[in-house]
Amino acid sequence: MNVVRRSAAALAAATVVLGAAVPATAAPSPSIPEGLYGSTDPKYDGVWRQSLALLAQDTVGVKPAAKAVDWLVGQQCANGAFAAFRADAAKACDAEVAVDTNSTAAAVQALAALGGHDSATGKAVTWLKSVQNKDGGWGYAPGGASDANSTSVVIGALTAVGEKPAETAKGGKSPYDALLALALPCDGDGAGAFAYQPDKKGKLAANADATAAAVVGALGKGLAGDAPKPTGTTPACKKAIDPELAAQNGAAYLVKALAKDKHLTSTLPGAKPQPDYGNTADAVLALATAGQGDKAADAMRWLEANSKAWAQQGGPAAYAQLILAANAETFDVHDFGGQDLVKLLNATGPKPASVPTTASPTPGDSNKEDAKDDSGVSVWWIIGVGLVGGIGVGFLISGRKKKQP
Repeated sequence: MNVVRRSAAALAAATVVLGAAVPATAAPSPSIPEGLYGSTDPKYDGVWRQSLALLAQDTVGVKPAAKAVDWLVGQQCANGAFAAFRADAAKACDAEVAVDTNSTAAAVQALAALGGHDSATGKAVTWLKSVQNKDGGWGYAPGGASDANSTSVVIGALTAVGEKPAETAKGGKSPYDALLALALPCDGDGAGAFAYQPDKKGKLAANADATAAAVVGALGKGLAGDAPKPTGTTPACKKAIDPELAAQNGAAYLVKALAKDKHLTSTLPGAKPQPDYGNTADAVLALATAGQGDKAADAMRWLEANSKAWAQQGGPAAYAQLILAANAETFDVHDFGGQDLVKLLNATGPKPASVPTTASPTPGDSNKEDAKDDSGVSVWWIIGVGLVGGIGVGFLISGRKKKQP
């Protein structure tokens, strides 16, 4: 889904890790556009959290409010790209609007799932193809070095609109070639994992978050994943001669990474390792997508027992991540550790057009307190910590950040 996430869950993660170190001074309440999910400043994650929220709702049969969908469509630039957030969507995009592949690909996946937005998704995919790198992959920003997370979320967008990622090539290289180039061999540290990017010397380092994303991407799936029947076998690392084998190698790495504590961890400078709820949810989804959902059940149970405070602070993106992971693992999204995740997600934005009859009714303002993602801590202070410490904030601003499990 890194220490500081690219969504409103960024604040929750940093608060959990930093604890009392976070200053009590609250930032001024941002002006939240009508139709947008969440109550925190959308500058760095508006399109991303909206896309995840809509995708999660669609996955469990909720029909989002028209104004929520319209808000997302309205964020698109004329060239098809999306930025993380445009405060004035009526103003034409110019060179100062920082469009990115992750926001664009996430919006494509959400709008394709909802249906009826072929023009918007078509233009977005055309733009994504225009900024594909010669190694077949994508970086967060157009022209940036390819990374596993960005390449994977674009693969999901291509698949969502019926494109074949293997045939989407640049310089003779497909997105799968880019992912294979980031896969670690089966010997040495991090066997079978994926790296986020090579370091300055070209060395690859195992990255749990990148591995979770790349497992899904290498299988040609998207942010909602897919959950085939478990294979019944324990994944083992083998020479990655194709994307599917690389995905299974990544799954084997994630199984081992989750084995000890049933969750992944993150560390900020000067702080002890802390549970990483978002990346754990991503790992669960990845394992389910790789047919290894039975190996992720303990991690899902851990999330069910421990993620409530994180989700409350993280808001729509956090609830969406839990819904997608729980749905893939066939856990009850309406009774997840005593919480109705769908009800809580719905409460962070406009009332849905409809909810399944089996689901609890969408609450009104009485449930807003439980579902809101505003912890009273300045996100700008969190960003400053990331910039000074050189950690995590890259995920919030420019895609998932490199991190060891």
